[in-house]
Amino acid sequence: MFAPTSSVVLGIDPGLTRCGFAALLPSAGGKADVVSMGVLTSPKDDQLPQRLAMIQVDLEALINDVGPIAIAVEQVFFQNNVRTAMSVGQVSGLVLAMAYRLGIEVVQYTPSQVKLAIAGSGTASKLQVQKMVQRRLGLRALPKPADAADAAAIALCHMAVSPLANSVQRAQAGARQ
Repeated sequence: MFAPTSSVVLGIDPGLTRCGFAALLPSAGGKADVVSMGVLTSPKDDQLPQRLAMIQVDLEALINDVGPIAIAVEQVFFQNNVRTAMSVGQVSGLVLAMAYRLGIEVVQYTPSQVKLAIAGSGTASKLQVQKMVQRRLGLRALPKPADAADAAAIALCHMAVSPLANSVQRAQAGARQ
């Protein structure tokens, strides 16, 4: 079984052509240090099973490299393009299953949950979210590519929400006793 090597949170913005990732190490004041950030890609001309296998191999190598304590994944709940929604759902399922198999905590957040946690509004624009990610990561420029910036926002969301959720669970457990 996988054993985390640090407090790194791995954010994933699932996609078949570009799967954004951001491995962040929490620091003081709601900020974080970037351990690794970028995109995993698969060629559009390859068959679906081959593309999913490529993402899986690359993702597993990334997980082994950064040793996350948790993986936060964007949950897609609405998509106009059915084909895109299917491929995003397939990659998301792959990430969820891999995290479970490796014994890593995995949590999904909707885009509005991420926006609310990062920018203070569930309807924040993409630019507002990118600016807050830039500020919290101490970057000189807006994070790019967009898929990696989204993954960083997802990881930051988990860092903000997870301690609160853990406190509520502890309080509820204490109230039951």
